[in-house]
Amino acid sequence: MGASFRLLAFPHSRAGDGASKRYQSFFSNSNTAEDRKAGYQRLVDDYYSLATDFYEFGWGRSFHFAARRKRESHTDSLRRHEQRLGLQLGLAAGMRVADFGCGVGGPMREIARTFGCQITGLNINQYQIGKCDQYNEDAGLSGLCQTLCTDFLDVPLPDSSFDAAYAIEATCHAPDRRSVFREINRLLKPGGLFASYEWVLTDLFDAGNPEHVRLKAGIEEGDGLPDLVTDKTVVDALIASGFDVLQARDLASDCDPSTPWYRALEGRDWSLSSIPRTPLGGALTGAAVQVMERIGLAPAGTTDVSRILQKAGRSLVKAGRIGIFTPMFMIVGRKPG
Repeated sequence: MGASFRLLAFPHSRAGDGASKRYQSFFSNSNTAEDRKAGYQRLVDDYYSLATDFYEFGWGRSFHFAARRKRESHTDSLRRHEQRLGLQLGLAAGMRVADFGCGVGGPMREIARTFGCQITGLNINQYQIGKCDQYNEDAGLSGLCQTLCTDFLDVPLPDSSFDAAYAIEATCHAPDRRSVFREINRLLKPGGLFASYEWVLTDLFDAGNPEHVRLKAGIEEGDGLPDLVTDKTVVDALIASGFDVLQARDLASDCDPSTPWYRALEGRDWSLSSIPRTPLGGALTGAAVQVMERIGLAPAGTTDVSRILQKAGRSLVKAGRIGIFTPMFMIVGRKPG
């Protein structure tokens, strides 16, 4: 789709079935992180039903950040970030691999093309699964890329189903990391590797700082998260789930200082195709969606979705600038065997 057409093809939300109101209720004053954890399935499913088209419009089909190099494009950085996981896992043709939280499959297709492995994408949201299956077919990759609509805490597959597994900014949607890491461990063959990019709070986060707490809440509400946790919590959960930890480090330090991971949200990547993900582009999209909702071209609640996502963007940028959050804490673990 050409950039000029994309600017006219404003995203639509699936808010008309009440998903927007249900989703917002998770972040009302009467609800807590524990309430969100208890209802994580509905929270995450509603979030991606609402946000997916906006994500594709503003970001593309790979829903994640990347450690960027100087003069590297946004798209190229995403591809390199995805390929890095494949290299960490030693992927090769013939291997069976699980993608935990596959989204609409951008990373899955890039990894399958690069390494020739067979990938099963696991995702709780049927809307995204339908898109992913169509995109896989369009790309001629249905033979390598399959999907399974399931809760990734309870996958209906036998033990030792996969040679390797990865997750890209997805396990943060689980009510706790131990649950999802245990399921990954179960599904891996003995000796299998798991690699992931994790959304975490860093050591600089201060729970007694109101601004830090506000930014944490903004990220959680804007990105469908039950509760953001620290990098130490993630590593401890990996160990408790039976993995030997091979790596655990924040790749944000790999970014060139002129191209931090949040640059694409700041409005400094000026090109026609990048406008939708800039603050100005977000404001224009929000205004257009508001008009569309008012005249009946978008379902009720779509404007609320746009507002929530813009809030997320602002919170991510500020939390990234002051260093209390990273979306790319990389962990690599091996299942003993």
